[in-house]
Amino acid sequence: MDKMSKMPDKRGRFGSYGGAFVPETLVPVLRELEKTYRAAIKDKTFISEYKNLLRDYVGRPTPLYPAERLSSELGHKIYLKREDLCHTGAHKINNSIGQAMLAVRMGKTRIIAETGAGQHGVATATAAARFGLQCDIYMGEVDMDRQSLNVTRMELLGARVIPVKVGQKTLKEAVSAAIRDWVANSGHTHYILGSALGPHPFPMIVRDFQSCIGKESIMQIKKTEKKLPDVLIACVGGGSNSIGLFHPFLKFSPVRMIGVEAGGSGSGLGEHAARFSGGRTGILQGTKTYVLQDEFGQIALTHSVSAGLDYAAVGPEHAFLKDAGRVEYMKVSDDDAIAAFQILSKTEGILPALESAHAIAGLIKMAPSLTPKSTVIVNLSGRGDKDVEQVKKFLNKNLRLNAFPDDVSNAEFSPQSPENQIGAYSFA
Repeated sequence: MDKMSKMPDKRGRFGSYGGAFVPETLVPVLRELEKTYRAAIKDKTFISEYKNLLRDYVGRPTPLYPAERLSSELGHKIYLKREDLCHTGAHKINNSIGQAMLAVRMGKTRIIAETGAGQHGVATATAAARFGLQCDIYMGEVDMDRQSLNVTRMELLGARVIPVKVGQKTLKEAVSAAIRDWVANSGHTHYILGSALGPHPFPMIVRDFQSCIGKESIMQIKKTEKKLPDVLIACVGGGSNSIGLFHPFLKFSPVRMIGVEAGGSGSGLGEHAARFSGGRTGILQGTKTYVLQDEFGQIALTHSVSAGLDYAAVGPEHAFLKDAGRVEYMKVSDDDAIAAFQILSKTEGILPALESAHAIAGLIKMAPSLTPKSTVIVNLSGRGDKDVEQVKKFLNKNLRLNAFPDDVSNAEFSPQSPENQIGAYSFA
């Protein structure tokens, strides 16, 4: 298990996954980034500045909150790691601040990024403003429409939001546009990739900057419970919030880890974004991993009510951990994520991001099968302010979900299949 926590290898591989499949012009750029990063993490001044910014600017450590009402309803001791309380409203700022510092160290004057849900875009625009860097954010037109609040936030922070109008007009196309820009302008531009994917060294860098989530959780749960948790649960899009929680726990073999993917509206290709349920090994946007693709190897369309999980590939370390059996992966549907959004709101007074609502839905699905009175940490990766309009639109189209019960005990759980699919909620 400890060997797992020391990956990737010198080639940037997590077992057979990872690597750097990029245009020749980006090879020296990636090598410069890796060299700069490895030097920076050995530099006491860099580490001190980073930790100070996490404390004084981002607001770390974030609380490990005991969700008492939800715990009572589910029969387990549930803790929420409150990344929604970070500055900008999500975990993304942990990585954006760190990479902005690397950009300054490399002498770059311009930052670019991709964003789906908008939280990484907001975090990157925030970091760029903090360090006085020019900032351009690529975002698919579909995501700009469903995350319009975050578009305005980015613009107010001084960033230019560039709409991507090709393909599905979501996160995959935004990543492609950002990479093309980076190839053309790498001399003065740094690409702050927002998730633990893409070519090496990005999966390693993003994971390490996000590992503050898991490191804090270990200290906090030991102080509160005098022991490690039994289970960790987090949503998985590209995989940054989940790997940030999971990675520091890898060496503790008794701790069970569950990643929750977007099951979307159905099981057919193009109806979901569950790479481990419907994908297979492939190469996308610089890395080898699990990819949703058709029988000819063409990248499949994806769907999720959550813009941040709506992506055809997953981080290579997640692919390795899945094959190794160290982390379990499941999927939950749009309906169940929306139901979980409502349940957490009504039981704990917390509006989760739709991404995080998938993790809550995963918790509700798994609760009946967990050892009685298990201690569970759920990573609440972001807050739901950005999703209120999207939830409202969804509920207006699905009136049956408006009949929300007074307490969670009225929400019946009925598993549909043994393949890690969450059952439908039926409200009494």
